[in-house]
Amino acid sequence: MTGKTTGKVYLVGSGPGGEGLLSQRGRAIIDTAEVVLFDQLPGEDILASLPGSAEKIDCGKFGGKHNLEQDEIEALMVDRAKNGKIVVRLKGGDPFLFGRGGEELETVRAAGIPVEMVPGISSALAVPASVGIPLTHRKYASQVTILTGNEDPTKPGPALDWELLARSQGTIVILMGVANLGKIAAVLMKHGKDPQTPVAIIERGLRKDRRVTAGTLTTITGAAKKAGVKPPAVIVIGDVVNLYDPALPDLIPFG
Repeated sequence: MTGKTTGKVYLVGSGPGGEGLLSQRGRAIIDTAEVVLFDQLPGEDILASLPGSAEKIDCGKFGGKHNLEQDEIEALMVDRAKNGKIVVRLKGGDPFLFGRGGEELETVRAAGIPVEMVPGISSALAVPASVGIPLTHRKYASQVTILTGNEDPTKPGPALDWELLARSQGTIVILMGVANLGKIAAVLMKHGKDPQTPVAIIERGLRKDRRVTAGTLTTITGAAKKAGVKPPAVIVIGDVVNLYDPALPDLIPFG
């Protein structure tokens, strides 16, 4: 009698929303899944296309309210794979860019389970592009810094060097930063960032209800509050935001 065969885990990035920017490799892997652990960011059409026979586990995290904690997610991945299943950990954007894919990779490898990474197009790149904001431009920006907005910039000993960020002449892209928007704008200006630096907040990625709120470091917090801005959203800070024109059509169609 042979022993039980170990399955495999795939860390799959679904991109910024919609099947149009899901990679062919990602689509092929999803179609073979026996277990799918998904977060709240893949587009509705991608979630609707999951195999009917697959076990579907909602791992969404909404503003501090988690359906499952990270250690529970990783335990489920290991458990199902050890039971011979093809497990897909499906994430919005790219799993290795603030998606905790690196932690999940470590856990799965430590358990001796085969694992494969399927990159996804990050919302940090695609969402600004979709509304005509290039992150680099010969006239405006020769570097890009992508950071998480989850960290409170006013706490003692922040991991991010806000003084260095304030001096940067490039583009700053912030993911998961809506809750700390006011603090982020304030700390950048405190460290010398021009208060008139343009800022754009793009809500809901490539979904049909996508919305852009624009302003400057001085005005963006009030504008966001007035508009009722909510996550998920990508925040872009820098002169490239001046290229955004609400009168022009989107560059990447929904989906």
